Amino acid sequence: MDFSAAADGDRQNHARILVVDDEEANVRLLKRVLERAGYVNVETTTDPRTVLSLVGRLDPDIILLDLLMPYMDGFEVMKRIRPVELTGEYLPILVLTADGTEGPKLRALAEGANDFVTKPLDVHEVLLRFRNLLETRRIHQLLQDMKQVHAVRGR
Repeated sequence: MDFSAAADGDRQNHARILVVDDEEANVRLLKRVLERAGYVNVETTTDPRTVLSLVGRLDPDIILLDLLMPYMDGFEVMKRIRPVELTGEYLPILVLTADGTEGPKLRALAEGANDFVTKPLDVHEVLLRFRNLLETRRIHQLLQDMKQVHAVRGR
């Protein structure tokens, strides 16, 4: 199977990606996997306290987020990100965590995660879920654009 962004006809490989994980090794792995798959705009941080400013500066298309981190866990990060989203915007969050128990998984999905993958990561699964979320975002953006065009024409 070809999991590269190029397989998507070059429409997603310029997606702005933010990876948030307190473990440097995980950040490096995810960045390498995404870049090998053809994604060229991958930003990372190991400090969850910087996420809000990074979201404002980068305007990411997707966030890969660890749940268990010092200073601020992934649940708190999601709570802080969601209110700053623009009305009608869809910013997918793919949670990556070592805690595969039912409680954190359901809580993450209830509190704003769009999908969930348990560590140790299966790279193929991560790329498939990641690509699906990006495609959903792209479709959402197309629908928003169509609504704007129809609103202008209707005036």
